[in-house]
Amino acid sequence: MKVAVLDFGKTNSKLFVFGQDGRILDERRTQPKWTRQGGFSVLDEADLHDWALGAVTAAIENHGVEGVMVSGHGCTFALVDDAALTHPILDYEQEPPAEIAARIDRRIPDYAETFSPRLPLGFNYGRHMLWLQEAAPDAFAAAKWILGYPQYWSWRLGGRPACEVSYLGCHSHLWAPRRHDFSSLVDAEGWRHQMPAFARAGTVIGEQGFGSAARPLAIHNGVHDSNAALHAYRRQGLGPVTVVSTGTWVVVLNPDCPLEALDRDRDMLVNVDVDVGPVPTIRFMGGREFAAISAGWQGPVDGAAVQRAIDAGMMALPSFAPGGPMPSRSGRLVGRTPDAGERAAVALLYVALMLDLCLDLIHSSNTVIVDGGLNTGGLLASLLAQLRPEQAFMQGASLEGSATGAAALAFESVGREFAAEPPEPVKAARFTNLAGYRDGWRDLVAGTAGKAAAR
Repeated sequence: MKVAVLDFGKTNSKLFVFGQDGRILDERRTQPKWTRQGGFSVLDEADLHDWALGAVTAAIENHGVEGVMVSGHGCTFALVDDAALTHPILDYEQEPPAEIAARIDRRIPDYAETFSPRLPLGFNYGRHMLWLQEAAPDAFAAAKWILGYPQYWSWRLGGRPACEVSYLGCHSHLWAPRRHDFSSLVDAEGWRHQMPAFARAGTVIGEQGFGSAARPLAIHNGVHDSNAALHAYRRQGLGPVTVVSTGTWVVVLNPDCPLEALDRDRDMLVNVDVDVGPVPTIRFMGGREFAAISAGWQGPVDGAAVQRAIDAGMMALPSFAPGGPMPSRSGRLVGRTPDAGERAAVALLYVALMLDLCLDLIHSSNTVIVDGGLNTGGLLASLLAQLRPEQAFMQGASLEGSATGAAALAFESVGREFAAEPPEPVKAARFTNLAGYRDGWRDLVAGTAGKAAAR
């Protein structure tokens, strides 16, 4: 059996073909397009749908896949009737007008109920739902179903409407983790009847024919991408682990962190795993920040440039994107002006130092597994292993933990074995004075915080 996984990221969307041995047999990539329409930034859904159909059809023709699974980025919802969207899908990177924000923010549930911190833009998609309900009430009223982003694509490709708990529980303001139920916001706004029945991630929720395939493909209920990465590793019986999932967002999930340790002001929250369990989480927009600091660097980062950045004290101080553990700060570079390669090194060091801080805040003392595109070449994981010698570090055998976890859920749902490769041990880097560089960075960050408080 083979399965196609559509992994819809904010920056990149991908299709992978997985066999039961866990190997990726084929892949295709595109970038979603965001356009302006009706005063909103919205997804060019037709363009992405055309790409997805073409990619799935090619996977059938070239590999004989039997099912389609979806993994999707957070913060995004879709309003649909029986046949189509009733409003274009909102880009979560936009802020409601100030007068609307002031009204809707008063209706957001308390952190103690949802464990969703109050974040800007649409980082809590319940906030964008409130905005759209006020700005486009007819579209909201016409919607039969409110779907999470992965569930939208599962439905769009031929599945039935469904809810899925890892997505609803992803800092949306819509889920109460302690009650295992919708939050008070859902009932206060009268949305419960627009929420379809729950199905576990990976469950077959329909069948659909594609191209000239002799038989229809199974459509599996989608999953939140970072929670899929967590599932990929937890299912392997590795014991207590912290999973670091990297992409546009860097998401740190530590199921062993006590809920009482979470700080709403530092972008700490409770995710919900595919089996409804609470997962303490901290995150920052590390992929976006890496791109901003490095001026869009592509490719591996040179270790010699990392050492030069350390020796020269070239640093990036937070933050270069909204949210994260140090919000409301303007990122800046300190030290001499780096060349292009050194700038990429400074960017990677920034991500490593932010992760080191996040691991402290999320009480991580167990094994850490580093996954995703920012660990290309393994340098990020080896930096972390040097910074935290008391912890064991591992890295994904591939960079696609989210897609691998999604594939595992699809295979499991139909009773098939799925033998993904286990993560690999990480050897600590051996940069000179990295610990001193970290101490200097933290001192500068603390000094910046003190100045901000004084103002």
